Amino acid sequence: MVKGTLSSLLIHVACVCAGHNASRDVVTLVKSILFHRRNPLHFHFITDAVANQILSSLFQSWMVPSVQVSFYDADELKSEVSWIPNKHYSGIYGLMKLTLTKALPSDLTKVIVLDTDITFATDIAELWAIFRKFTDKQVIGLVENQSDWYLGNLWKNHKPWPALGRGFNTGVILLYLERLRRIGWEQMWRLTAERELMSMLSTSLADQDIFNAFIKQNPVLVHQLPCFWNVQLSDHTRSEQCYTEVSDLKVIHWNSPKKLRVKNKHVEFFRNLYLTFLEYDGNLLRRELFGCPSQATSESLQGALEELDEDDQCYDFRRERITVHRVHLYFLQYEYTPAGDDTDVTLVAQLSMDRLQMLEAICKHWEGPISLALYMSDAEAQQFLRYAQASEVLKNRKNVGYHIVYKEGQFYPVNLVRNVALRNANTPYVFLADVDFLPMYGLYDYLRKSVVQLDMAHTKKALVVPAFETLRYRLSFPKSKAELLSMLDMGTLYTFRYHVWTKGHAPTNYAKWRTATTPYKVEWEADFEPYVVVKRDCPEYDQRFVGFGWNKVSHIMELDAQEYDLMVLPNAFMIHMPHAPSFDISKFRSSPGYRYCLQTLKEEFHQDLSRKYGAAALKYLTAQRNI
Repeated sequence: MVKGTLSSLLIHVACVCAGHNASRDVVTLVKSILFHRRNPLHFHFITDAVANQILSSLFQSWMVPSVQVSFYDADELKSEVSWIPNKHYSGIYGLMKLTLTKALPSDLTKVIVLDTDITFATDIAELWAIFRKFTDKQVIGLVENQSDWYLGNLWKNHKPWPALGRGFNTGVILLYLERLRRIGWEQMWRLTAERELMSMLSTSLADQDIFNAFIKQNPVLVHQLPCFWNVQLSDHTRSEQCYTEVSDLKVIHWNSPKKLRVKNKHVEFFRNLYLTFLEYDGNLLRRELFGCPSQATSESLQGALEELDEDDQCYDFRRERITVHRVHLYFLQYEYTPAGDDTDVTLVAQLSMDRLQMLEAICKHWEGPISLALYMSDAEAQQFLRYAQASEVLKNRKNVGYHIVYKEGQFYPVNLVRNVALRNANTPYVFLADVDFLPMYGLYDYLRKSVVQLDMAHTKKALVVPAFETLRYRLSFPKSKAELLSMLDMGTLYTFRYHVWTKGHAPTNYAKWRTATTPYKVEWEADFEPYVVVKRDCPEYDQRFVGFGWNKVSHIMELDAQEYDLMVLPNAFMIHMPHAPSFDISKFRSSPGYRYCLQTLKEEFHQDLSRKYGAAALKYLTAQRNI
């Protein structure tokens, strides 16, 4: 435990992070640090564009007290190390820790540098305190390497880079930046690398080889850390000699490509510790530090909270509207190459754990880009990850962006989740769908042609894709409009919600659609909630509507208020597949309070619409009174 005034010391932590997978790993590392810490922290991330986007939005929405985050562009540092051939799987990013004296602010004196595959089992302030044990000459703190790699006896003709004894592992480093700058570190590591590369030709273990060659030449500059500060869990290591009891452990380093499947007699304990943080509810880490006033809750959020009346019957609904949910964008690998003709369409939808089984079918029906927001707990997000990695269909689709919105509060913030998916679509047009619908085969290409045909680029249109449903779990999916009409006549399919909520889709005018061969315009009517294709810069969904009821209706009203023409496509369709009712619809049906608050929110939405759009919105008030 660090006592006294040390608890107010700001601790600096640096990490190189590139790509989708490393961004997921770094969150687990950060959780393990936050769980144990008592000090304010400043994280310094050297990132590529992908990790920057993911981590900046994550920390912004996480709002952890007493945590600062800074980002540095890895692209600007590539030229510093790109001349070094590196065989290690980390590639060019595995060399970037060498550049930290240049990359980090010149007034930063000390920093702890960590790999992304690290898990903390203690307060990081204990590690920071070791800087005080450095002699005047020492500039770098490292743990001895726990494998025999640098001894050069792993196989015949094995020739590692030079190292002092067993060498050192660079998964955990204490860098005394101020002193490193003073001794000319940049020039020293370069000269070392140039000299050794003449005979070694490339690095095998990235920056670690160069750090070790440098230390071999300058042994007085290293402070050897006790080995429990970097217990290395690769195969054939002496890691078990680092501790007598597992309770002695401080830092675990999963530095084997096998990660959790590594051989070690205590691996079950290590694995459980790692999984604890992997699935730990990140919302719990928003707690205040004792003695540190929070900067995390913004003044605007604090003001909005103070304006709420706790005696209001609908307080919980209003509170939900201003709740800030953690968001982890691009949770899985994502690759999208924009189409050259500006007609591309992204399918946009949201889902929770109970709709996961729909994903494979949607991917088979829609080959275009997809933006999905998933409302999940930390533990459910890991279940989803395992599911996606085990699915051949999902593994082979790289143009699907999966964005996790972490659960918080008692309601399903459906429109907030939809907006996350909408904001992160990367195409000029979006198809606003629901995950329990299967688009007709070929819909993606048909919509792209319709975008051109209806001159979407220069007009305000919302293209309606007519919705149908089946009550059968096993459906022979229609391959054409003619086949669909035949199934409709036989009673295998129905127009969507025909039995329970005709109003929702009646304005689509299914009778006209049966024989239509060209797109036709329909007028807005009360409670109309079609699935539409619009430009990506359309209005967002109104986030006051949570759970069941009016979440899509309000969006279509706003499109109409903005004078979008509703155009029904004659050769497009989508089919709703059966599933158990959601928890929120059950709440709506059973709770008078829920229905009362929904009605209240509707009325307030109408008033806001009138204020925003004036005369154009008057018809909604009239329609509401007639219901």
